[in-house]
Amino acid sequence: MAIGERIRFFRILRGMTQKHLGMTVGFPEKSADVRLAQYENGSRSPKADLTASLAEVLDVSPQALSVPDIDSYTGLMHTLFTLEDLYGLKVRELDGEVCLTVDVRQNKDAARLHEMLCSWREQAAKLEAGEISKEDYDKWRYHYPEFDKSQTYVKMPSQELNDMLVDIFTDEKVE
Repeated sequence: MAIGERIRFFRILRGMTQKHLGMTVGFPEKSADVRLAQYENGSRSPKADLTASLAEVLDVSPQALSVPDIDSYTGLMHTLFTLEDLYGLKVRELDGEVCLTVDVRQNKDAARLHEMLCSWREQAAKLEAGEISKEDYDKWRYHYPEFDKSQTYVKMPSQELNDMLVDIFTDEKVE
């Protein structure tokens, strides 16, 4: 789905008109609906700053708008082929159903994708079990990774600390 289609999807989901959304992101009232229509129909493509503004107004992550162009089945297949090459995505059969799996042994990116898919599955399971609402589930998806509590982030040390550690280990090797 192209960015224009995603803008339209979220605009309608939020119950906004093109004019309202256009004016909210700063277009003049006279041309707000025309400008938004140009982005939605793909005749214009928003720059990063406008994409960020649209995402903020639509209450989604900018990445939720800037998804790969998968408008056709062929485009979708090539996206999946790329995921196979880069992230170890594999097509398999399980109990007569076609499914996608991740070969975590392929590389660290495959392992990371597996973790991310497990987080997604966890949220979907909560929705299925009635532990969270569809609204909460959609909020998690459309703001990903902001609300993903399962991710672990590593804080990099300051340059000063890094230099100090290098000096300590260098000194130990000399002695």
